[in-house]
Amino acid sequence: MPLNLNYEQWGYGPPHPGAILREQILPRLGLERSELAARLEIADAALADIMAERRPVSLDMARRLGSAFGNGARYWLALQMQFDVWTAEQGDPVDIAPITLAGIAGSARAGRLNAARR
Repeated sequence: MPLNLNYEQWGYGPPHPGAILREQILPRLGLERSELAARLEIADAALADIMAERRPVSLDMARRLGSAFGNGARYWLALQMQFDVWTAEQGDPVDIAPITLAGIAGSARAGRLNAARR
């Protein structure tokens, strides 16, 4: 039975990829942040910013992490995307009217009528 990861029911959103590195991966592997940064061939400060959730995981970083841990860039990008979307949804709502087929057909009909009247 799959685990339902409905974060809203617990009152918080999906974790930042840096939190997963900080709280799950590095402790289980017994790696220090500086050692991982060296293995990823990046500056320790860049990894520190990700792990402190001050910086998102970029495509380049996702490729490096995916290669290092064998789970691919898509895994890391998906984590970042889930975090970004949830965070954005907590802000001001986007007030855009839905686009419907009926609305499109009505607009096209109105445009043809206006063109015929000219």
